[in-house]
Amino acid sequence: MFTGFSILLWIGTVLCFIAYGLQYLTVRPEEIVHDNLYLGIALLLVVTVSSTFAYWQERKSSDIMNSFKKLVPAFAVVIRDGVKQSVHTTDIVKGDVIHVTMGDRMPADIVILEAQAFKVDNSSITGESEPVSRNGKFTHENPLETKNLAFYSTSVMQGTAIGVVIYTGDNTVMGRVANLASNIEQVKTPLNKELDHVILVSTSIAFLMGGIFFTLSLLYGFYWLDSVIFLIGLIVAYVPEGLQMTVTICLTLTAQRMAKKNCLVKNLDAVETLGSTSIICTDKTGTLTQNRMTVAHVWMDGVISSVDTTENQTGGSSFDKTSPTWKRLSRVTRLCNRAVFQPNQSEDLPILKREATGDASESAIFKFTELHEPGVVKYRETHNKRVEIPFNSTNKYQISIHEQDDGRDHILQMKGAPERILNLCSMILIKGEEVPLTDEWKEKFESAYRDLGEMGERVLGFCDLILPEAEFPQGYPFDSENQNFPLNNLCFLGLLALIDPPRAAVPDAVEKCRRAGIKIIMVTGDHPITAKAIARKVGIISPDGMTANEMQEKFGDNWRRKSKHNKVSAIVLHGEEIKQMSSEDLTKVVQSYPEIVFARTSPQQKLLIVEACQATGAIVAVTGDGVNDSPALSKADIGIAMGISGSEVSKQAADMILMDDNFASIVTGVEEGRVIFDNLKKAIVYTLTSKGPETLPFLAFILLDLPLSLGTAMILLIDFSTDLMPAISLVHEVAEADIMTRRPRNAATDHLVNPALLQKAYFQIGIIEGMGGMFAFLVVLGESGFWPMSLIGIRPEWDNPSVDVVVDSYGQEWNYRQRKNLEQTGQSAYFLAIVFIQWINVLTCRSRRYSIFNYGMRNSVMNFALIFEFCFAMALIYTPGMEVALRFRPLQPLWFLPGLPFGLLVLFYDEMRKLIMRLDPGGFIDRETYY
Repeated sequence: MFTGFSILLWIGTVLCFIAYGLQYLTVRPEEIVHDNLYLGIALLLVVTVSSTFAYWQERKSSDIMNSFKKLVPAFAVVIRDGVKQSVHTTDIVKGDVIHVTMGDRMPADIVILEAQAFKVDNSSITGESEPVSRNGKFTHENPLETKNLAFYSTSVMQGTAIGVVIYTGDNTVMGRVANLASNIEQVKTPLNKELDHVILVSTSIAFLMGGIFFTLSLLYGFYWLDSVIFLIGLIVAYVPEGLQMTVTICLTLTAQRMAKKNCLVKNLDAVETLGSTSIICTDKTGTLTQNRMTVAHVWMDGVISSVDTTENQTGGSSFDKTSPTWKRLSRVTRLCNRAVFQPNQSEDLPILKREATGDASESAIFKFTELHEPGVVKYRETHNKRVEIPFNSTNKYQISIHEQDDGRDHILQMKGAPERILNLCSMILIKGEEVPLTDEWKEKFESAYRDLGEMGERVLGFCDLILPEAEFPQGYPFDSENQNFPLNNLCFLGLLALIDPPRAAVPDAVEKCRRAGIKIIMVTGDHPITAKAIARKVGIISPDGMTANEMQEKFGDNWRRKSKHNKVSAIVLHGEEIKQMSSEDLTKVVQSYPEIVFARTSPQQKLLIVEACQATGAIVAVTGDGVNDSPALSKADIGIAMGISGSEVSKQAADMILMDDNFASIVTGVEEGRVIFDNLKKAIVYTLTSKGPETLPFLAFILLDLPLSLGTAMILLIDFSTDLMPAISLVHEVAEADIMTRRPRNAATDHLVNPALLQKAYFQIGIIEGMGGMFAFLVVLGESGFWPMSLIGIRPEWDNPSVDVVVDSYGQEWNYRQRKNLEQTGQSAYFLAIVFIQWINVLTCRSRRYSIFNYGMRNSVMNFALIFEFCFAMALIYTPGMEVALRFRPLQPLWFLPGLPFGLLVLFYDEMRKLIMRLDPGGFIDRETYY
């Protein structure tokens, strides 16, 4: 309420009350004019209403934010004095020994002492989509990489562990990241900067014009108090009073539209910021990808085949489900797997969207098999499991032995690390026939394994062995500890490759961003190979282009010379490489490569990347869902968090939340942001245009001694009533045809108010409107007896109550009251002429470049605004009592006409200007008049 544009309106309010106070103290009661009092009250109402709008929208967003809050675990199991006990998490201290199990959330940072098949979800910290195993072994200097640490607020996905608390609260990794985000200095949004610029320009013009007229009025012999009141009146006249409300309503309506499209706007200014964005730094896991492991490729019968990874199975698959090899392979994927669907889920829910128990890989294989061989659980029931060896990091495989459905032979099923599985096999299944696993087949296996690995996919191998009834009869006592069954000479069946697949809409969204001139940079904590593969899939890195890293691997030290002939546009940088770079080096990388992937980055490095992007002059948006993203979200010009998978810290740090976690929604936001900037320009040029005709009466009053052709109350009504609705209707204009093919605006040069806009408003359309209004005023006075030339210099007599008789051009005598009635009638005609010309002006403002005849009248809000503006003007002019309250007088029908030719002139002028701009893009008219 006391920032930005509101300050200018407060200044106007205070000046109005000062002017009214001066009149009250120095003028006889019967001569006091209440216009300045009315104007001051109106300005006060505008500030209050606009601020209330903004507060209501941001409070609504805040209420939604509160519903996101997830409680940290209230209690945890600790071992004190050798006894397990449940304590409140706030009572956990450094040195406590805690016990966690599947489904728990870590209550503190711990060093693991012992673990059984223990896996945690670190995606909120590192960005890795798959749960990672943890044990008591120290394996890496980097705390995020070593196996013996588990972190506060991460979820236990499998197994159990006992550990010692080393950090709690703000001292945990999560706490330090949150503090890093909260300590970042908030930067002004581009819209805030633009509104500051509008305030500066408006204030400068207002005080400049006020100062000029104040000086002129003193030079022309006006009493000093009258000059001060003129000064205040002109300053207030040049303040675009309705603009604050227009901007607030514009942002509020857009925020509501975006909320319907699953974008929650926490900060209204953030809507426009997204439209100004030139670089988007996006996280990978959960933002570009679906945050679920999925089978992407199958290798069997010596061929790599693709699998449909879309959630609704709208893509295509190339693997052959009719192959006999698939029948054997699918048997392993069904039986050597413990995953099942969680209960109470709708059968209509797509299989890939259903929740399943088990780790990410098992769930992915289970869902993949269920899609292509429905009834996995029932199939397992017909193949009784006799023994199982779970996967562990030593063996790197999982074994289960089942009875055949005929109840005779047993089947050994195995899956695990491909190279480990292959070493246990002597045969390979090709199109249903077991053939020897020759060196040739091993080479084909190695080639397929390498190709799938380079795609950033996790590869698992599968094999089986029929255990004959003669050696393993019914009731045979299989022993998983002292293995009494063969683990060699198995038959290799094939490979499944898993990946966290891109969201279906992301590639198209990335392409739209490219066309809009927006650079997309991936910043992830995941492995570089996986990050590069996803970047290629979604189009962040061109599919057929080589990265600088690949060029270096191929050509060695000569890669830079080779790159001159093979243009390199992409680079993948590891976090370890970023450590060795200065901020200047990082900025140079951002400037040099249009396609960039940063992998294995820490929260601090993400922050440095955002700063490097901003150092290039870019407007930077950052997307993310993890705690590791929150410092960068805070630092960015606009932070965008994920509503479903996002952590509480990331949501608090962000300016906008994608309620459906869909990156593609950002494109909607970019378009909406650009439309806002376009439409605000249109609303501003429309609003400022009336400032010219509002000033002209004062100019004629002082310099030519004409009667005042427009009263202060009428100026107030133009700004707050007849102009406000059409200005707001421009907010509802649809996007122009080229909105998403333009380059992002240059924040340093493309301002909301620029010289071209001021020229059009004040010196082009404004002058035409002023001439139209003055012509209407002179027509009314001329028809009543005062010809235009006779009015020059008449003001001292006209406004003097003691001069009882003024003679017109026909010799008629006019007393003071009659003169004022005629003046008010002329002012009403001036007012109506401005209303009619502004009718035409608002239509021409609908597009900055294209003809209005291409637009039709599809803006229903504008149609209503035009009807409202006309009806309101008629009500002001013809409602009884208005001559007393607001000094409006009824007009003869013919007095409606003087402003119409000037309206048509505005239309003709603007259409010709736009035509020349389209015919000669970049020419003189385009450069000088395109605002």
